[in-house]
Amino acid sequence: MKIDQIHHVAYRCKDAKETVEWYGKMLNMDFILAIAEDRVPSTGAPDPYMHVFIDAGMGNVLAFFELPTQPEMGKDPNTPAWVQHLAFKVTDRAKLLEFKDHLEANGIDVLGVTDHSIFHSIYFFDPNGHRIELACPDPGEDAMLARLNAVKWEMLEEWSKTKKAPKHADWMHKNALGD
Repeated sequence: MKIDQIHHVAYRCKDAKETVEWYGKMLNMDFILAIAEDRVPSTGAPDPYMHVFIDAGMGNVLAFFELPTQPEMGKDPNTPAWVQHLAFKVTDRAKLLEFKDHLEANGIDVLGVTDHSIFHSIYFFDPNGHRIELACPDPGEDAMLARLNAVKWEMLEEWSKTKKAPKHADWMHKNALGD
């Protein structure tokens, strides 16, 4: 028994219309569905919401809930902002740079391009405060992924015991960090 794929991922938004328009304008994602209810179907609780669905490409669906009767949305104060994010793949570095230029031309602060060895990324925030990453593969991705695959279980085991970064793949960021 195995899961087929992710059906959708859902996050909260401040304003459903603004969110749909932003993802359309900034990332060229199509608005595919809206569902609005006065009661939560799974619990029956009275809690009106707007649930919007956006096409993130290749069968991937990104969804948002606007919850007007709930307290203002917040973030986990114990988790750094860089940890929780949505990452989307783009074809190559040229496309990544095209998105970077487009976002910056529309007033979005963009961090990067960051070299992760196996891929390269830019980072920015959507209007709800969710961190977004766009990533493109590195030309040498296949060879690097094979190297990482060969040591993944040893790395996980060492981390589990020590809670210190294992050195099995320290080659990944040596050049990027100036080492």
